[in-house]
Amino acid sequence: MDPLWLLIALVLGFAAQQIRLPPLVGFLCAGFALHALGIEGGAVLEKFADLGITLLLFTIGLKLRLRNLLAPEVWGTAAAHMTVLIIVLVGLLLMPTLMGLSWLGALDWQAAAVIAFALSFSSTVFAVKTLEDRGEMKSVHGQVAIGILIIQDIIAVIFLTLATDKSPTLWALALLSLPFFRPLLNYFMERSGHGEVLVLFGMFMAIGGGELFELVGMKADLGALIIGVMLSGQSKSGELSRILLNFKDLFLIGFFLSIGINALPTMSDIVIAAGLVLLVLPLKTILFFGILTRFRLRVRTAYLSTASLANYSEFGLIVAAIGVGAGLIEQQWLMIIAIALSFSFVIGSIVNARAHSLYASIEHYLHRFETRKRLAGYVKPDLGDAEILVVGMGRVGSGAYLAMRETYADKVCGIDADLDKVNSHKKSGHQVILGDADDIDFWHDVDIRKLHLVMLAMPSLSDMQQAVKFLNGVGYDGTITAVAKHDDDRVALEAVGVHDSFNFYAEAGAGFAEHVRQQLEIKTPST
Repeated sequence: MDPLWLLIALVLGFAAQQIRLPPLVGFLCAGFALHALGIEGGAVLEKFADLGITLLLFTIGLKLRLRNLLAPEVWGTAAAHMTVLIIVLVGLLLMPTLMGLSWLGALDWQAAAVIAFALSFSSTVFAVKTLEDRGEMKSVHGQVAIGILIIQDIIAVIFLTLATDKSPTLWALALLSLPFFRPLLNYFMERSGHGEVLVLFGMFMAIGGGELFELVGMKADLGALIIGVMLSGQSKSGELSRILLNFKDLFLIGFFLSIGINALPTMSDIVIAAGLVLLVLPLKTILFFGILTRFRLRVRTAYLSTASLANYSEFGLIVAAIGVGAGLIEQQWLMIIAIALSFSFVIGSIVNARAHSLYASIEHYLHRFETRKRLAGYVKPDLGDAEILVVGMGRVGSGAYLAMRETYADKVCGIDADLDKVNSHKKSGHQVILGDADDIDFWHDVDIRKLHLVMLAMPSLSDMQQAVKFLNGVGYDGTITAVAKHDDDRVALEAVGVHDSFNFYAEAGAGFAEHVRQQLEIKTPST
């Protein structure tokens, strides 16, 4: 990739970050800037973009639990939303033609159906980045959103396979034997260590899996996803996903550049794209929220899932490109959808950056949409006799919980939004419950009267700040402590009411030295 491309992407990505937008918005603008400079994408950029999508789907597969796709609120929402939205959009798109207006071009029902189908998808790239940045990939709303996106991606892959006249060969039946190779693949993954060999293993499985599916006439993206699912649920699946994260982010820059580098929009394109964002995107958002609440999800879960899905998708661009190639829609619509995608990312970035605080301000309006009967599996949180609460059971939080438990036993309770982490701790006999500290409803449901110490070990600074506000809002008057990654994080936490904070990067060495000193005292007692 040309250094100039990287420089422009860096400058605009940095600028977007400074105004609290995800860098991907800057990367999209960088694509338009490159085109304005007369630079064409070419094969190298296309390879980067394809590899970014391949790694994205592979890492999604690593984190995916098939049981999530089978949940009615996932597949039911995906199917109902796509069906209703396409029907409504086809009617709206055909209305100008029926009224004798030509500003949208002479659309027939086939063209309208392709455009509506393209606009019905939500962005997997955007949602995953948003959820990962907030540390919510394994939360209930994160799993619901990702499950819906996977269903959409599978539908897109089926469409692309049928639309490109590329039928699976008889050899595709051999793919049914892949599950029998799972133990062997898991053995190699476990034996790959923690460094470059594990990286190469992951890259090979993602790219090789895609090529294997291509050889038998199926989409490479589907192959990367399925191979990722085959490797999920193992002890090293999470580590492999984390270690590929930076590679995935780097290659996805190529994808965002490729969206804008192909053409510059006209004023007419911008106006129509703005209309799709201002008129259609709210409809898409409301429809998601309404369907999710009808499946008896808690209103906050439905709201946060909807916030991740309220955008247009990169798969929509691919669908539109297929429609252009087949002569079903004009080339103009590809640019219009690309601009609408960019606008939706900007709006979605602003909304998701403030998703939790925004919910806190409007939750009393949204609660009227919550069904009386909760989704099966919801249990009101119970802290038992706990006087100390550890919030966030990642590596730092789990270590803090175990250390406090040695002294205070059952007076310590942990909470986490990741059901797998909660179940793992429960199997070990630990008092850990499912809960989300960013959820104001959680603090209303839980009895905090016995608590005198809350230890925040959450992955995001903003989430911990929000949790402190909620604690103060429900009348908690005990001590609040928190972990921080940087010194300026400590200042920000103490500004909202945290009594003490611990920079675990800066103070890990001191803790290590103290541990060694204690061990030396045990082995060489003073005389």
